[in-house]
Amino acid sequence: MIYFTKEIKQQILKESERCYPNECCGILFGRLGENSDKHVESISPVDNSSDEEEAFHRFLITPEIMRKAELEARKRKIDIVGFYHSHPNKPAIASEYDRAHALPVYSYIITSVTLGIAIDIKSYELSLEGEVPVFEDELIVIENKHNF
Repeated sequence: MIYFTKEIKQQILKESERCYPNECCGILFGRLGENSDKHVESISPVDNSSDEEEAFHRFLITPEIMRKAELEARKRKIDIVGFYHSHPNKPAIASEYDRAHALPVYSYIITSVTLGIAIDIKSYELSLEGEVPVFEDELIVIENKHNF
């Protein structure tokens, strides 16, 4: 399960709409809890580094951006618990590309944006067992982070 506040959910939805018709992307900072639960405390929007011809259906977070994010997490004594991105005019379902590039442990939040309006949000995680490489992760929206 992945937990985040209404405020963080709204930030992700707004970022998804702002970047339309291209994919948005960003980093989820927080803490790993019991039973592989994740608690998102903040997000960091990232410029989609895909080239212009690909940005409408691909996102790219460069190694340099990841290095900076890792240093930020270490400085704040928190973890990178996952990533988010949008699917313009597509469902909030992990694509073949998403599944092929997913890493274990991280959650991947995907927002479906149709005609500039965010309409759905889901989370996925790479499974280390079985034939299906990615499974849907339950999103839990809470009132505020004091409920973590």
